[in-house]
Amino acid sequence: MLLQNVEQYVENLIPKRTELVEEMENYAKEHVVPIMELIGIETLLQILRLHQPAHILEIGTAIGYSAIRMAEALPNAKIVTIERNEDRYKQAQLFINRAEKKEQIKTLFGDALELQADIEKNGPYDAVFIDAAKGQYQRFFEHYAPLLNKKGIIISDNILFKGHVATDLSQIETRRKRSLIKKIDAYNVWLMEHPDFQTTILPIGDGIAISIKRGD
Repeated sequence: MLLQNVEQYVENLIPKRTELVEEMENYAKEHVVPIMELIGIETLLQILRLHQPAHILEIGTAIGYSAIRMAEALPNAKIVTIERNEDRYKQAQLFINRAEKKEQIKTLFGDALELQADIEKNGPYDAVFIDAAKGQYQRFFEHYAPLLNKKGIIISDNILFKGHVATDLSQIETRRKRSLIKKIDAYNVWLMEHPDFQTTILPIGDGIAISIKRGD
C-alpha cells in the first residue's frame, strides 16, 4: 500500500474530474457507498487504455461510478454492469442517464451468479472487472473467465482489503472479518497459481490484481 503522504501527493496531481464525477464521489462519501479509491480508478483506466477492450463486463455497479469513468476513458467500448442492490441500481441509472452514457452502458439488476444467461447473451468480453462481494471473487472469476476473448483480462479490486491480508488474524476483532480476510487471501493465492492466467498484484488503492490469459 502507498504511504499516506505519497498517496496524497499523487492524488493532488490527478486532474480534476467532470462536475458529475466529482458529485458522484461526494455522494459516495456522504452515503457510505464503496467506490474505487482515486488512485485505484486512475490505474484501472490506464490499464484499460493500454488494453483497449471493445466490450467490458463489470461485476458490481454500485452507483455507476467506475462504469461511467470507463465509458469516458473508452468512448468506443460497450460496458455491461451488474448490481444486486436495488437502491444503488436505481441511483446508477440516474447517474448514467445524466452522464449521457445510456447507449454505452447496459445495466443489469440482480445477482451476478444468477444472471449468467443474460451476461452470456451480451458477451463475449475483452475485459472483466470484479468489484463486488469479496467473498465471492473466485466464483465470479470461474463463472465469467470462459466468456473472455482470447487476449482477455480480468481485473479484481480490493484484493489487499486495506492491508488486512498481511495482518496477523489474531489481531482482527470479529470472526466475520477474519473469515473474509481468509477468503480474500485464498483468492489471491488461487489467482497466482492459476494455470490459465498470469496475474500481477499492484499495491495501489485497495489492491488491484491484473490477470491475463496465457497464450496457447
